[in-house]
Amino acid sequence: MSAGKRFPFIPRFGRLASGITFSLSLLAGSLAAPQAAHAEGQIRIAEQFGIVYLLLNVVRDQQLIEKHGKAEGLDIKVDWQQLSGGSAVNDALLSGAIDIAGAGIGPLLTVWDRTQGRQNVKGVASLGNFPYYLLSNNPKVKTIADFTAKDRIAVPAVSVSVQSRFLQYAAAKQWGDKEFNRLDKYTVALPHPDATASLKAGGTELTGHFSNPPFQNQALENPDVHVVLDTYELLGPNSPTVLYATEKFRTDNPKTYKAFVAALAEAADFAQNDKGAAADTYLRVTGAKISRDELLKIIDNEQFQFTVTPTNTYPLADFLHRVGAIKNKPASWQDYFFEDPAIGQGS
Repeated sequence: MSAGKRFPFIPRFGRLASGITFSLSLLAGSLAAPQAAHAEGQIRIAEQFGIVYLLLNVVRDQQLIEKHGKAEGLDIKVDWQQLSGGSAVNDALLSGAIDIAGAGIGPLLTVWDRTQGRQNVKGVASLGNFPYYLLSNNPKVKTIADFTAKDRIAVPAVSVSVQSRFLQYAAAKQWGDKEFNRLDKYTVALPHPDATASLKAGGTELTGHFSNPPFQNQALENPDVHVVLDTYELLGPNSPTVLYATEKFRTDNPKTYKAFVAALAEAADFAQNDKGAAADTYLRVTGAKISRDELLKIIDNEQFQFTVTPTNTYPLADFLHRVGAIKNKPASWQDYFFEDPAIGQGS
């Protein structure tokens, strides 16, 4: 490959590496730092990219937190933030910059493990069950065993994101637990929109992307892009993306917390029972460049389940403890989720 066609995101990778170094320093400091407290009636929520955050789009569009807050006699001010990658989200939560974190089950398990006896971060609810695809535009890559040093695989956050953890889970199944991180050296941190554009365009060192909907579906519009791994085939139906918070926020803001969970449950019922209206909401709130018909093709199928009940998260938790990625072994999913009748009986 000529110098002129080298990977155009390399400078971005450099900046991301610097950001990761800063994030690790922030994480280390924030583990011991006191949480910034504020009164009932305020909530700051971090979301990321993709249809998997549609429940938050519904909550925002219909002002459901405000609605349920008023039922509790409370006027709630809601602040929405968009971040990319579990590392950035975890840093924001631990530094007190946000109250509710939206990220993968992988980042939740990481921060749950590291904050026991401190901030005691736990899951609040699931955002639903969705298949995630590992994609490639390299015709030689049929399975994960075909990736080589010439390939680069985009993930939202190296090692921490749920995509990275799914890749490690697949590697352990392929080569054994001792080789669980065998493919980590090929991964790079890149937001889903950027990774999708690069994979579809081709001609760069980025030949893989562990994606999520709708980005994985948009990438597959290019006939050169194909599915290497489907997480439903790897684990079965599961909740890859969740919401979580510190124990302090939940304890200090019981009415706000209750209103948020009630709003989320109402949004899940709305989205699951009216996919057309859910699609309209997603397009209206995000401004996504996808047609309504294409969006409905993605979400109006039995594999997509909008629910606040966590599903099949424990196999990944058990795996991460087994390979030493987390130190504390959860006995069940209830160890890393707050107890709440509103989210039902998970797994």
